[in-house]
Amino acid sequence: MVDGIRPAAVERWFAEEVPHAKPPFEYEMIAGGRSNLTYKLKDAAGAAFVLRRPPLAQVLESAHDMGREHRIVSALGPTEVPVPPVYGLCGDASVNDAPFYVMGFVEGRVLHDRMLAAKLPDQERASIGIDAIDVLARLHALDPDAVGLGTLGRKQAYVARQLRRWSKQWAQSKTREIPELESVQRLLEERIPEQVGASIVHGDYRLGNHLVHHGRIAAVLDWELCTLGDPLADLGYLLNNWASPDEIPAGAPNNHPTAAGGFATREQLLERYADTTARDLSAISYYRAFSHYRGAAIAEGVYSRFRSGAYGDQKVDLKLLAGSAPQAARMALELLETPNS
Repeated sequence: MVDGIRPAAVERWFAEEVPHAKPPFEYEMIAGGRSNLTYKLKDAAGAAFVLRRPPLAQVLESAHDMGREHRIVSALGPTEVPVPPVYGLCGDASVNDAPFYVMGFVEGRVLHDRMLAAKLPDQERASIGIDAIDVLARLHALDPDAVGLGTLGRKQAYVARQLRRWSKQWAQSKTREIPELESVQRLLEERIPEQVGASIVHGDYRLGNHLVHHGRIAAVLDWELCTLGDPLADLGYLLNNWASPDEIPAGAPNNHPTAAGGFATREQLLERYADTTARDLSAISYYRAFSHYRGAAIAEGVYSRFRSGAYGDQKVDLKLLAGSAPQAARMALELLETPNS
């Protein structure tokens, strides 16, 4: 048995909705935690599928979240943004205790950390970054209305809305005063750049949410934060997660695959994106600072919940976690004080 799966009911659903599948299945959880859960299903003929469902610990919701992810991936399927093929959505929580949707299995590996990235040949590492930035440029070039995602979210004032959201999150979760973060919040609110156009924004665009295969991006994963808004927020976030070997990133350094070396530099990614999209990137330091600010608010929320015991007896280095928000705040402040860095 695999937690989060009711095999008999799931296989009955497959028989009706994915008739080319051949139950019974072998089940394997391939991504867990507090985000949506991902399982690999292998049928009797050796074909593989992927099932996504909400986490086990949350109160069961409607099919909205799974339906939203299913809608996004389905809409992107015919485009040049690589996503897995989608086979169906089950909005009936009685089948598997929560809504879920099913995709095809795409061959590749997820580079969760530096150790995994270091195992790739040098030429593959060199090409992955260029392909990742090209995929991001293609995503941002899509017309949301043309692909059926024009009502996914509000299109304008993306950064202002995000600042309100994360400042509220910070106020609710902070466990101590962090003066640098207050300064960052004030500067971000004062300097919001003009948003030029509205794009589909992934919301968590980093190598850890990509399948890579032979030096290429085989599929972009984890669309649960996707919305409409300012595309440069995606770019700033990617750059913050594109650590070089000589950097010490916020949080756990080993979680940054690019720290293995051999990847394209941030400067190369910026140049490639600018050439491809013709966007003005003169304010990119602002978007990187905003990304660090968002990360600080998230980190403080996690730290607060661990301190309160909300995550039970899960083991974590509280000292390291406590340092995440202040470090992210300092990095954001440095970018705002030296905007051409």
